[in-house]
Amino acid sequence: NKKIFSIYPGSRLSEINILTPILFEFIKLMNEKYSDIFYIFHSTSEYGQLIHNLLANEGFKNCEVISDEKIKSHLLKQSMFAVAKSGTISLEICNAKIPSIIIYKMNSINFFIVKLLVKVKFANIINIAANEEIIPELLQSKCNSKNIFNTVDGLLINQHALEKQITKSQEIIGKF
Repeated sequence: NKKIFSIYPGSRLSEINILTPILFEFIKLMNEKYSDIFYIFHSTSEYGQLIHNLLANEGFKNCEVISDEKIKSHLLKQSMFAVAKSGTISLEICNAKIPSIIIYKMNSINFFIVKLLVKVKFANIINIAANEEIIPELLQSKCNSKNIFNTVDGLLINQHALEKQITKSQEIIGKF
């Protein structure tokens, strides 16, 4: 009986190119500690084959790519956790009551421009609405395999923290 992790590496090629190597290293760290987790990469139909090939090159036996929207939604609801690129998917994850973390990394020039234009403390819509970090965000230099592993592992071993994230995110969604 495998536990499912939903992984959302992004919908743009630039995001996939930056985030998949980090996510692969994260999965390797997870595989050292957890042997019963199956990772589902949620992809667009446009990039599903690319991610499948990247996974095959790494030799992962506990990973698969899904691009069918109905199957993705069903698998998300069956998941015990999600690691997602920042974006609207975070609302879908919260609506499914799945604990998660948010990751994002872009090149330094783009990040500098975004920082000049956008004056919010958080990247995730739930955290912005709450004005506090309910869902952990690992952005830019914090978005690395070790930090992702440590954050996810810390949540997995703390059932209270997982429940608190779900409860607080539901309270925020209820205000929308």
